[in-house]
Amino acid sequence: MQTAEIVLTAIRKQGEQHQPLTRVYRQLFNRDMYLLAYGKISRNQGATTPGVTKETVDGMSLSRIDSIIEEMRNERYRWTPTRRVYIEKANSTKKRPLGIPTWGDKLVQEVLRLILEAYYEPQFSDYSHGFRPSRGCDTALSEIYHNWKGTVWFIEGDIRGCFDNIDHTVLLSILAKSIHDGRFLRLIAGALEAGYMEDWTYKPTLSGTPQGGIISPILANIYLDQLDKYVTQTLTPTYNRNERRRPNPTYRNITHRLARARCKGRIEDVKTLKAVQRTMPSVDTHDPSYRRLRYIRYADDFLLGFAGPKQEAEDIKHALKGFLAENLHLELSEEKTAITHARTKCARFLGYDLKTLHDDNRFTFSEGLGPRRTLNAVIGLRVPPAVIKEKYQRYERNGKPIHRAELLNNSVFDIIALYQAEYRGFVNYYRKAYNLSQQCARLKWVMQESLAKTLAHKLKISVAQVYQRYRTQVETPHGMQVALQVRVDRPGKEPLTATWGGVTLRWDSRAKITEPPNVTSWIGRSELIDRLLAEECELCGSSGPVQVHHIRHLKDLRKPGRTDKPLWVQIMAARKRKTLVVCQACHTAIHTGQPQKRNEHWRAG
Repeated sequence: MQTAEIVLTAIRKQGEQHQPLTRVYRQLFNRDMYLLAYGKISRNQGATTPGVTKETVDGMSLSRIDSIIEEMRNERYRWTPTRRVYIEKANSTKKRPLGIPTWGDKLVQEVLRLILEAYYEPQFSDYSHGFRPSRGCDTALSEIYHNWKGTVWFIEGDIRGCFDNIDHTVLLSILAKSIHDGRFLRLIAGALEAGYMEDWTYKPTLSGTPQGGIISPILANIYLDQLDKYVTQTLTPTYNRNERRRPNPTYRNITHRLARARCKGRIEDVKTLKAVQRTMPSVDTHDPSYRRLRYIRYADDFLLGFAGPKQEAEDIKHALKGFLAENLHLELSEEKTAITHARTKCARFLGYDLKTLHDDNRFTFSEGLGPRRTLNAVIGLRVPPAVIKEKYQRYERNGKPIHRAELLNNSVFDIIALYQAEYRGFVNYYRKAYNLSQQCARLKWVMQESLAKTLAHKLKISVAQVYQRYRTQVETPHGMQVALQVRVDRPGKEPLTATWGGVTLRWDSRAKITEPPNVTSWIGRSELIDRLLAEECELCGSSGPVQVHHIRHLKDLRKPGRTDKPLWVQIMAARKRKTLVVCQACHTAIHTGQPQKRNEHWRAG
């Protein structure tokens, strides 16, 4: 049997050459594909969350994989309904439904995702950035900032309940155009129609992709790739005209007069003409022969930038609405799909405010060309004031910073580290915003005061004493900065340090936005898989069938009130691993609290 890397490479080549994918169902008999999938999703926190059954990643073994493969061979695999829960939406009182599949379904979905991603990824549009390897918010925003100069209108697109309203028939017909394998398509259809359990009542899924399912993002991208093709192959060629705007005749006339004044040495005329020249554009901004349409999409949110009259922007919006309704059976949200004038108002995309900037007094000097206006018509990325306000209000009450009572049982080290992680994550995401320093000043102060009050409540001291005890100076790339810092000494090791502060607020248009990766392009074998394949118990040292014991966090090993440390706890803590490969007897002993026999050959680290 070929390794998963070889299989996925062959599938990717077929995708690059736009060849139909045939006999792909047999790859579901490949144990290495499941091992690769297991190595990728076992790290997820959701791996230890049960679905409608008690099955989780804990107790994973080769025999579980083999049983799934046997069901696949005989086409007896049946999808289990997902367990539906509701989570709060950001900046909204509404809640979003989330489906939690069983562990077996997660594993199979990851295998399907690997296959679909390998085949379709080379065919996806370059304007799609959501749920794709090496792409994300960073690449989408960089594309807008660097290539959307001169945009006059923003068309903000939002599809109403996209993931919930994907038509199964349309999706399967799109897949069938490229995947010529009935068994593979029937398996995907089964996942779409598996239904969900809510309050222990079964409800069918007549439309949409599995909420919370691993396969949902790739299926949504395959579905919305039809929208990408419509925009890039139909709308863009229709509305794009000419490469450049025609020169502004008034600007050109002043340029000639300026050159003559320089030749004759009329200094005052040169100064006057320069001042006039800087107040007008060098090209005709109302050139009727010039149009430019640009497009970008992240998951179900998309944005178009248009240089042209508003009426044509309205026509583009109606064309998109018609295509989505007729071809994809989706509805464009009228209240969220707005046409925004780029120079006077801001459009919202991926949490940023976007605006076309204009300032005749901002220019730079270039060798041989003199001063040049470099800000005009450039897209500016801004931190929305509402986002900043919503962020710091979490740490306030009645307009004043408050302590966080839910953290009082944590250590000082953990409290400072948590505040720093929350602040750093927010700042790093908005590093491309030119107003970052201005907007984050209050946020930093509110969070710092909230941190100080939390530590004061925990330690039963005043806020002033907190600053006196933990204030220090830390070195940053931009000089020394005042910070709060705690050190935890460890015998024979470097001390642990948690620091609040030292995060730069300087604008950096080329900064890499740090966001949780949605997908990863890594396809190598993990160390966990090698331990599983070795089939040796890491507790008692016996050989034979093994299972993997999983815990959610390493801190779970340090339960309050625990005085004894079982052998499995000692091993996992020493190795700093959240997994332990054990035999069936040892795994049962772990869950029942029975003592285990020590393996004299195990070594920590």
